[in-house]
Amino acid sequence: MLADSRGRVLDVSAAPAPELSLSPRARISAAAAERTAIARVARPEKATAPELGVLIKGGKGVLTWQSTVTGSTAAGAPSVREVYVDAGTGAVVETREQVRDASGHGYHNGTVEIDTAASAMTDPNRSGFQCGGQNGAPYTSPPWGNGGANDLETACVDIMYAAQQEFDMLNEWLGYDGQNGRGGLVPARAGLSVVNAYYDGSKTTYGRNQTGTNQLTSIDVVAHEYGHEIFHRTPGGAGSGSENGGMNESTGDIFGAVTEAYVNSPNDPPDYTVGEKAGFFGDSRPIRNMYHPSLVNNDPDCYTQLGPGTEVHAAAGPQNHWFYLLAEGSSPGGGKPDSPICSGGPASVTGIGVQKAAKVFMGGLLMKTSDWNHRAARAATVTAARTTYGAAECNAVKAAWSAVAVPAAAGEADCGGSQTPDFSLALTPASGGVEAGGGSTTATVSTTTTGGEPQSVALTAAGAPEGVTVSFSPATVTSGGSATMKLDAAAGTADGTYPITVTGTGSTAHTVTYTLTVGSAPGGTWAAGASYQAGDTVTYDGVTYRCRQAHTALPGWEPPNVPALWQPV
Repeated sequence: MLADSRGRVLDVSAAPAPELSLSPRARISAAAAERTAIARVARPEKATAPELGVLIKGGKGVLTWQSTVTGSTAAGAPSVREVYVDAGTGAVVETREQVRDASGHGYHNGTVEIDTAASAMTDPNRSGFQCGGQNGAPYTSPPWGNGGANDLETACVDIMYAAQQEFDMLNEWLGYDGQNGRGGLVPARAGLSVVNAYYDGSKTTYGRNQTGTNQLTSIDVVAHEYGHEIFHRTPGGAGSGSENGGMNESTGDIFGAVTEAYVNSPNDPPDYTVGEKAGFFGDSRPIRNMYHPSLVNNDPDCYTQLGPGTEVHAAAGPQNHWFYLLAEGSSPGGGKPDSPICSGGPASVTGIGVQKAAKVFMGGLLMKTSDWNHRAARAATVTAARTTYGAAECNAVKAAWSAVAVPAAAGEADCGGSQTPDFSLALTPASGGVEAGGGSTTATVSTTTTGGEPQSVALTAAGAPEGVTVSFSPATVTSGGSATMKLDAAAGTADGTYPITVTGTGSTAHTVTYTLTVGSAPGGTWAAGASYQAGDTVTYDGVTYRCRQAHTALPGWEPPNVPALWQPV
């Protein structure tokens, strides 16, 4: 959801989800699911207790146990995997590797100022941030570092400097409260004995380059790793699959480039190549190129070149290319390199500047969903540019996406500067039951402004059976507000299940369906493991409750604990 400073909703995005119809009762025990999850990591060290939830997979809802397993691969590389086990069959539905590798980068920043405590490399101003060795403890021997290429306190100086600069850039340029969005960031560890650097959801870790001549702690590598935290902590989290993974890697590259631009250091001038100062291969070759991705490893320049098996670092190419075009343009001049345009794209793209481009990109991430992809990012960044800046920037965003062959989706926002007034409608819960002869139930009708200014919405209902009265309090709301819908069943109302259409009418009309069950309840005492239908009544602790929607009761789902399922009568 995108809102302005007054709290008005400007746009809403969500991952598509099917209507769910499944039992919440697990056939596979949590212990069995945990054993299955642990087996997905070659050398497991620990696992979180499985949590029961619903995973949307292949357009269907699957009841799963989710556990996070920490350990290492057979080759000794670190691994932190979220594992989803089908609670009905015990099969692994999905795994999500949280360790996000980055290729090596150089590290030297010279003499810099960093924020630390008096006797520990702990940041007093940014919650959770510190730097030390592989044991996780911060270094405690000031003065910090000796300038040596492989001195680990010196490596932590560079890590802290780059991460703190990125934190400040997020605040000053983008209005965002640090890498985790809440004024903090995860801690860092230096001294990994292999050629690697990674973020695993709880820390960042940095090793050495291929020749062992320096640590991988340059501005762009550190900002890249903490770019993974930004991606992880914004809505939708870090998803799975090559396309989502490539956009995660691209996010790291983009924040690396933006942080370099913010610092503007003569030791590492701003650019759009990745790892050019690292000496990763023993020379100054970059490991990725944002303005022309195919110049390095033949990485894809265009969205149409991506495939389901594209390696995630290579899959960063199209969004990296888009960001350069948006920030600098296709022929920026001033010594900056030209950037190609993919087949079918515009003749040219005019850049809007790196700071504006970064703010648009951040606005898009704040509308990220669990199934994030390039087409969704196009829609979100178009909205972010339109609402943050105006028509020129909005059209530049569209042109840059078209230049990397990401097409517009149906209904893409207009850049003309005005929004068509609109709203959305929702019901909570979407079903319920009553007994004839004085029974009643309620639901909340929620509205959200999705375009233009808030508007008046009149609420009506149709399709109720004879004997059922539907009323709204209030009957008219301003979009963004809600009303209570009450359904009363008179004596003689026929048993049955009835779809009732609720309509909200404003500048246009939207409808949602409420499923009402009318019937005499069998009564009885609530019991775990029993199956209940909407309209059933039970007693629990001396109180009578009516079932609001069909479900199978689980331990802990006693009626007072789950008002979404049980209503006192």
